[in-house]
Amino acid sequence: MQPTGLFYGSSTGNTATAARDIAQALGNVTLHDIAETSADTLLSYSNIILGASTWGFGELQDDWQQFLPGMAELDLAGKTVALFGLGDQYSYSDVFLDAMGTIHDTVVACGATVVGAWPTDGYEFEASSAVKNGSFAGLALDADNQNDMTPQRIQQWTAQLTTMFR
Repeated sequence: MQPTGLFYGSSTGNTATAARDIAQALGNVTLHDIAETSADTLLSYSNIILGASTWGFGELQDDWQQFLPGMAELDLAGKTVALFGLGDQYSYSDVFLDAMGTIHDTVVACGATVVGAWPTDGYEFEASSAVKNGSFAGLALDADNQNDMTPQRIQQWTAQLTTMFR
């Protein structure tokens, strides 16, 4: 597998922890906190993982609000992108993982190929813009209500990615 860049934004540390766990499970991954990274750094990688949490009523985490406009200007054709998102499926059931949905739509518009869809089974939510063709666009994590399931989900998802990344 070629080197992979994992880009994440984190306010409370949950997304950063998930990013480190994903990087450790995959190996050959360089972590980038988007608060300290320019969007054009994405172009250095063929394999890209993007991680974000959803805030408030379906909003992007603060660092993603700053990073996304620059990313939206990039040509990501030929890039393989996987996504992971964190959210609270009970308190924000009607906007669960919407930030991941927003990022998904942006990378698709930039020409990237998105891999790593994740089943919606095992989650309780009303609506999510991260659901594409009946599955989440990427790994769905709920550190508030299902944190005990996070390690197993990361292991299963990263095993899937090793067959999808070049």
